[in-house]
Amino acid sequence: MGSFKGHALPGAFFFIMGIWWTLKSVLRYACRKHKRISYLGTKALFHRIEIVEGIIIIFMAVTGMLGEQFIVDGPHLSLYNYKEGQWVQLLGWHHTTMYFFFGLLGVTNILCATISSLPKSLSKLMLSNALFVEAFVFYHHTHGREMLDIFVHQLLVLVIFLAALMAFLEIFARNNVTVELLRASFILLQGNWFWQIGFVLYPPSGGPAWDPNDHDNIMFLTVCFCWHYAFTFVVIGVVYAFVIWLVKSRLNRFCSSEVGLLKNVEREHESEEEM
Repeated sequence: MGSFKGHALPGAFFFIMGIWWTLKSVLRYACRKHKRISYLGTKALFHRIEIVEGIIIIFMAVTGMLGEQFIVDGPHLSLYNYKEGQWVQLLGWHHTTMYFFFGLLGVTNILCATISSLPKSLSKLMLSNALFVEAFVFYHHTHGREMLDIFVHQLLVLVIFLAALMAFLEIFARNNVTVELLRASFILLQGNWFWQIGFVLYPPSGGPAWDPNDHDNIMFLTVCFCWHYAFTFVVIGVVYAFVIWLVKSRLNRFCSSEVGLLKNVEREHESEEEM
C-alpha cells in the first residue's frame, strides 16, 4: 500500500461498499414502509442480495490480498527471510490481514443467507470484527514515520473505529435505518480518506510530496477531513432520494394496475348480472 495505487484500491472498495450499503438500507426501509410493493420487498430478493454482496466482498478481498503480496516489491507470501535474519515487508502483511478479515465477512454473508439456522446478526458481528481488526492494524501502522503521515493515519483509525462501533450497535438495534446509514457514512468517509492519504503522501502527478513537518498542512487536513465527511452526507442524500423515488414510482404503477384489475372485475360482474 506504499503508493498512490495502494491507497486508491482500498479507497475505491470502501466507497463502493458504502454506496451499496446505503442503497440496501434505504431500500429495506422503504419496502418496510410500503409493504404493497411486490418483488422489491420480498425476503427472497434480500437473500439473493446478501449472496451477491458476499461474493463481491470476497472478490475485493482476494484482489487486495493478491495485490499486496505479488506486487514488484511485495513479500510474495514470505514472512521471514532466514538468510538475512529479518521480517519481509510487514506493512504488506498488515494490509493482507485487513483484506483477509473482510474476506471472512463475505463468507459469513453467504453462509447466513443460505443456512437458516445461523443468526442473521452474525454477519453484523463479523463486519464489526473486520473493522476493529482494521483499526487495530492501522493504529500500529505508523511507528517511526513523519508527523504528517502519522496524523492522516490517526484520522483514518478514528473513522474505522467509529464504523466498527456502529456495526456493533447494529447487532442490538436491528433494522434501525439511522444506525445503518451512520455506519455507511463512516465507510464512505473511510474510502474518501484513503484517496486523500494517497494524494498527500504519494501525489499521482509526480510532483513533490507534502512537507511532512509543516503544521499548516495538518491544519488544512483537519478542515479537509470535515469536508470529506460533509460530502458523504451529500452522497447518502442523493442515494436516499433516488431509492425513495424508485419505490414510490413502482408503488404508483402497482396501485394503478390494481385499480385497473378491479375495474375489469366490476365490469365482468355487471355483464353477468345483465345476462
